Formats: sequence, C-alpha cells, structure tokens
Amino acid sequence: MAISAFTLDDVAGAFTLDRAADVYSGRMPQHSESRVVPYDPDRMFAIVADVEHYPEFLPWVISLRALSRAVDAGKTIVIAEMQVGFHYLRERYTSRIVMDPSARTIDVRQVQGVFRELENRWRFTPEGERCRIDFSVHFEFRNRLLSAIAGSAMSLAVSSMTHAFEERARKIALKEALQKL
Repeated sequence: MAISAFTLDDVAGAFTLDRAADVYSGRMPQHSESRVVPYDPDRMFAIVADVEHYPEFLPWVISLRALSRAVDAGKTIVIAEMQVGFHYLRERYTSRIVMDPSARTIDVRQVQGVFRELENRWRFTPEGERCRIDFSVHFEFRNRLLSAIAGSAMSLAVSSMTHAFEERARKIALKEALQKL
C-alpha cells in the first residue's frame, strides 16, 4: 500500500482550530541563537550561502532548487524554492536570499508559500580564530494549527539546524585535513 504525502492545509480541515486558537497568541513566533564555533567566519558564511547543498545535510529539507541568481552591489541574490517535510507532511515555499560576503550576513525572506511571514538573518563575526554565529528567525504560518504546533518546537528545530551547519563545517575541515596528508 502506497502512502502519499499531504500538505498541512489537508490536515487543517480534519481538526478543529478551537484548541489551536487558544494556544496561538497571534504574535509572530521568533527565535534567536548565538554560538561560537571553531571555524573561520568566511567558511561558515560559505556553508550557509551554499543553499543548493541544503538537502544533503539539513534536517527536514527534502529538496531545494535555485530559481534565479543575480549579483547587485556586491551582494548575491538567490530566489530558491525549498521543500521541507516531517514524516508525511510536506510543504514548499519560495524565498529571496540576500548574501553579503563583505558584511558576512545572509538575509532570507519568503516570497511565496506556507508562511504568512518568514524572515531570518545570519551574521558571522570573527572572534580570534573562531566565529560567532548569530541567527534569528521570525515566522508565522498561514495555517493557525501549524503555527500553534511549530511555535513550541521552533527552538529545537533551529538548534538542530544550526548544529547541522556546524557539523557540515567539521566534515569539510576534516576532509581538507585528510587531503593534505
């Protein structure tokens, strides 16, 4: 028996939203995280900017397709479509990603999809031989039930995501060290 993926809008019709409305406060959930990692800020910037490789290592990212790429005033601007999922839930959205290598910042804003609003910002700051990564995300799903559920799990999801980027840097550094042997 084949089990097909379904969207969150399909699920919403099967549940009453009364409980979700009680849980969901109406303000946009947000999460911020700051951590120091033992890698160069330019390396960390490059790993986060390498959006086409997200499906290889980021939890919940099923696919990503760069729809366009342009350079404007030293900033790379990518429009990308990403499919994310958890078990049988699947959603697709399109974001505008602005990468500024001189400022070591990456700003992301959804332009179409499951979110009413999605914005996140990465900042990579040198700290000696290390890098301070500051990450913040503000989001609100169009589906109130999903907003209620996701709001409570967002800290864990963001922490898993930032850990995945750090693990990616570790693997790349290890591979480079082994190639020098």
